[in-house]
Amino acid sequence: MTLGEDVENGHHDPIEGRYVWLEFDDETYRTFYEVAGDGDVPLIVLHTAGADSREYRHLLCDERLGEQFTIYAFDMPWHGRSYPPLADRWWERDYRLTTDFYAGFIVHFARTLGLDDPVVMGCSMGGEIILELASTYAEEVRAVIGLETTDFVPSDRGYIDDLQTILTHPEVDQEVFRPEWIHGLQAPQSPEHNKRETWWIYSQAGHGVYAGDIDFYAREWDAREQVANIDTDECGVYLLTGEYDFSGRPEDTERVAERIDGATIEIMDEMGHFPPVENPEAFREYLYPIAEEIVEE
Repeated sequence: MTLGEDVENGHHDPIEGRYVWLEFDDETYRTFYEVAGDGDVPLIVLHTAGADSREYRHLLCDERLGEQFTIYAFDMPWHGRSYPPLADRWWERDYRLTTDFYAGFIVHFARTLGLDDPVVMGCSMGGEIILELASTYAEEVRAVIGLETTDFVPSDRGYIDDLQTILTHPEVDQEVFRPEWIHGLQAPQSPEHNKRETWWIYSQAGHGVYAGDIDFYAREWDAREQVANIDTDECGVYLLTGEYDFSGRPEDTERVAERIDGATIEIMDEMGHFPPVENPEAFREYLYPIAEEIVEE
């Protein structure tokens, strides 16, 4: 099912939503996730910075993928329908995402739900952290699929400083700025109604959460030294990047692929920074061959 298709009144999407309580890093998180499909291979999908797993609703409804995978889409703590740590005075501290917390939480989610040898696909900041999973947790992950993946964001991309300042400025209406900013990260050829779906998701978020994710994405994250040590015989690495993405640029992903022996890469025509939501029909044509290769291994 995709946006714009005719559906009958009373139609239910094949998605189940649940909350799971996760104790991690000395705190407790009420974490929301959706699950769909009944395939033998678990697939965890990771949303972008400042957003939530609604970005993957088109894939969750995809019958072909649902026959191959059981798909799990969860909202990271502080995002979407998940909460900050409820037992803590979270409102008294700034949110900042880190590599250790991010990777550790993903693995803890998989362990808690008993997901054996899952595939993990992430976009943007999720496309970064999959490299950490392939490097540090390869024995627990079958394969990773990185969308808009980079191992490092160079400091000469000066817009990052301006972006973080704007994202925390008390005189800036974040519900206006965030969606307008990310709208420009999408390809001009992507259907406007899909791009506005991304726009809508980004109009809803806790203050400072997007900035806290960007702190990880463009400042703390640096995997340049470790990517060459990834063993693709133990954990396969598949990389897909949109040609119009000026954040996780094609040359960034190409640099990563060159340093990982056995990694596969494809630059997606007429695609921007949010492939699963901005143009799901075109994106699936790139994803299907990767899915077939993974489940046949």
